[in-house]
Amino acid sequence: MPASRLSQTPLPGIGIRYDLTTREQRQISVVAHRDGARTLSAYRADDPDACALSLRLSSGEAAALIDALMPSHHSPNLLHTTDLGLVAERIEIAGTSHWNGRLLGETQMRTETGASIVAVLRRAEAIPSPAPDFRLSGGDTLIVIGTREGVESAAAILGRE
Repeated sequence: MPASRLSQTPLPGIGIRYDLTTREQRQISVVAHRDGARTLSAYRADDPDACALSLRLSSGEAAALIDALMPSHHSPNLLHTTDLGLVAERIEIAGTSHWNGRLLGETQMRTETGASIVAVLRRAEAIPSPAPDFRLSGGDTLIVIGTREGVESAAAILGRE
């Protein structure tokens, strides 16, 4: 079965048209409009020039469709999985958490789980590579990287109340 192919065509004043030919030789196109909207079109199998379906999506609808096509493996907090067996997740510190107001070093996260806290998101600010004397606060979101087991152990530790 032939591989799928994707091509793109600039549409001056409109945006870019992406054409996908699937492995089953079906034609799908997406026009990415400059205003963020998308037009998704699917073409008939018996006549690839005849459009069978055309939908105009707002940028939010397009983002929702992308989420449906590219689910984050049942975890809205999963950021990325690599072939190396590492995952990165967002873990939020609850206001009632045992760690609210405590130092990051007190968690002994790396020693206990092998996972690393590589950043803290606090309100609209990102704090990369927080030091052991960084004071955690309820509402902080920690970016934790490690093995699946390590990150799950980290989530259990950070979820302590």
